Amino acid sequence: MTTVIDTTLKARRDAIVDAHIQAEATNHDIAAALATFHHPRYEVPAMGAIADGPDAVNGLLGALLGAFPDFWLERIATHHADNAVIVECKFGGTHRGPWAGITATGKPMSVQAACVFCFDGDNLMCEKVYFDHATVLNQLNA
Repeated sequence: MTTVIDTTLKARRDAIVDAHIQAEATNHDIAAALATFHHPRYEVPAMGAIADGPDAVNGLLGALLGAFPDFWLERIATHHADNAVIVECKFGGTHRGPWAGITATGKPMSVQAACVFCFDGDNLMCEKVYFDHATVLNQLNA
């Protein structure tokens, strides 16, 4: 059975997701990205990564932004579910530092993705990022 998401709750969730994406992908401000979570947690199945807690998420985002200092994200669509906001997007950057065991290649990468922001009420509990890792490796010639 599907429930209707309260428009006020939907607006609060949208504001949190907007602030999170702005902090991470535009401002590259890890502390501000962490502040959007009630409990910081990332799951990145393509890489077998789960970062649970502030220190782990700080490390994951630090590694990403260190490897791709010009990291960007372009939103394509946003969908709402009972306990999640799903953002279809494209993200990328230029590979300038080590990432996922790959030394810097200096090559750009971009890949389509789906980011699932999991909520408990209006508390952001986890971001799950789904993308094709093989596409990224191909672009980096890794």
